Amino acid sequence: MSDLLVRLYDLPAREPALPKGVVVRRALAPERRQVIEWVEQTFHSRWASECEFAFSAHPVTTWIATKADRVVGFACHDTIAKGFFGPTGVDEAERGQGIGELLLMATLRGMREAGYAYAIIGWPGPVEFYKKRTNAIEIPDSTPGAYRGLLPRE
Repeated sequence: MSDLLVRLYDLPAREPALPKGVVVRRALAPERRQVIEWVEQTFHSRWASECEFAFSAHPVTTWIATKADRVVGFACHDTIAKGFFGPTGVDEAERGQGIGELLLMATLRGMREAGYAYAIIGWPGPVEFYKKRTNAIEIPDSTPGAYRGLLPRE
């Protein structure tokens, strides 16, 4: 598996349909605790830490999907390194409705608006999903997670 590269200046024009009752938007600072707690309970503490970091950016670099005023999905960028998309996740009970694609596209468009020409999807789980939705390409000779060596050691 390789990291993926997305050309933000060439994102597909097709906008996925919004499932009934779902809203996808940039998170607001007052939602910080609610969103971070949801990410930790639904996924794990590492993603919650990255999400918390994304809330410290101005503007916030976390997008959320809500349904009936409860969080059902999230996506971030610029957490592990600048220009990186992720982490992202959707509540298991809400998967298969296109919420993940909506979060992906909203976040990538936010990165483009912030001035990025490209986004890196590190450690991409569903590679074919990302390729199909964003025309992402594999970065030759990249090793997912190798950038961790750039981070300070614990």
